[in-house]
Amino acid sequence: MNVIQFEDKPLAHYSYAIISGGDMALVDPSRDPKPYYELAEKHQVKIKAIFETHPHADFVSSHLQLHKETGAKIYVSQLVGANYTHEAFDDGNSISIGDVTFSSINSPGHSPDSITIIAVDKENNHAMFSGDTLFIGDVGRPDLREKAGNMKAKREELAQKMYHTIQHKFTHLPDATIVYPAHGAGSLCGKNMSTDSQSTLGKERKENWAFQDMTEVQFMNHILKDQPFIPSYFEFNVDINKNGADNFKSVFGSIPFKFGITDFKNNNDLILDVRSADDFQKNHLKGSFNIIAETENDKVETWLGSIIEPNESFHLVINTVDDVEVILSRIAKIGYEKQVKSIITLDSASFETSKPLDLQDFKKNTDQYTIIDIRNKSEVNEGKIFENAISIPLHQLRASKSKIPTDKPIVVHCAGGYRSAAGSSVISNIIESNNIYDLSDNINDFY
Repeated sequence: MNVIQFEDKPLAHYSYAIISGGDMALVDPSRDPKPYYELAEKHQVKIKAIFETHPHADFVSSHLQLHKETGAKIYVSQLVGANYTHEAFDDGNSISIGDVTFSSINSPGHSPDSITIIAVDKENNHAMFSGDTLFIGDVGRPDLREKAGNMKAKREELAQKMYHTIQHKFTHLPDATIVYPAHGAGSLCGKNMSTDSQSTLGKERKENWAFQDMTEVQFMNHILKDQPFIPSYFEFNVDINKNGADNFKSVFGSIPFKFGITDFKNNNDLILDVRSADDFQKNHLKGSFNIIAETENDKVETWLGSIIEPNESFHLVINTVDDVEVILSRIAKIGYEKQVKSIITLDSASFETSKPLDLQDFKKNTDQYTIIDIRNKSEVNEGKIFENAISIPLHQLRASKSKIPTDKPIVVHCAGGYRSAAGSSVISNIIESNNIYDLSDNINDFY
């Protein structure tokens, strides 16, 4: 079998195409189906099957669109209660695509409805597409279904199920089985994933903490400790994926576009400005959140879905008309495209500016500033950068006005400079002050 891995870097998401003969199967596809169509055209194969390992929380899948446009069947666990046309695919079910036999293993733990897809070819080569159950060096977190989706499950129950999944569900598979996970390092679906994009089951049995000799209680204590925060959009995406998303780009053309505006009347709507911190500070609309989306390393999807709620509409400020489709496509990956009220580029006319921090004065007189540390709790637990800093994680800032003193100038910092642009802009919208500063990448001077 020929396995092709696709990577969505901002979300650390892996999806897969498996080609055998003249047929192709897909596993956990991203929102945009175009890359899979391009691959099918290149290899002159037909897309026959789409496997969903579970209803994803961190991105919107294109499984329903792919089904509508190709006729391929969607295979998912009956436990999902999927509200789209599908074939139940659970323990004991199998199908053949070309010369590859695909079977299912119910593998609860990350979610109660997770399955692992096993693929075996004529040469007896084994591959497992483990979704969010088994990662490289880790396993999926069990605490999302308390806050995500209509099917609720307590984290302790899922942690217990994950222990039994890892201990018992994969024992019949050979060590040479190649492990293809749905996520890698940087995803919020686990806490300690490797940067490796694949592994073997034998290597994971030796090196992954979850396979080591421990009691159920020890396993549960480890997996439940220090999990990352849960973004607001996760529940929203689970429900979208259980119902099947609208076609990618279906609303793009209906969003009003305002080019080179010189004035802007805002009725208390939110504004998302994805330009660079420098451009934002020189000229921005009052009330804007600066969540940067310059490169694929900028996690605009995660922070948009953490700062802005799924029910909140917003205007989108971009740098140039060339960015329209790129940015909307990134927003659509988490299903927020319908919340965009308009797309805006700014004229050279000045709206609002942000004063630069006097770095030398700050270095000499840090006690004369209120310092807000917006890193995540786990980062702060590893050590504060400024002892007198107030710790408020970025995703909690909008609800934390009462925790921020206003008697001194405010300096916002993160770990490397990216998040502090968003943090300082959020604070500027909840506190009336002209003395709010982004430490940006100058934080590196203090390590």
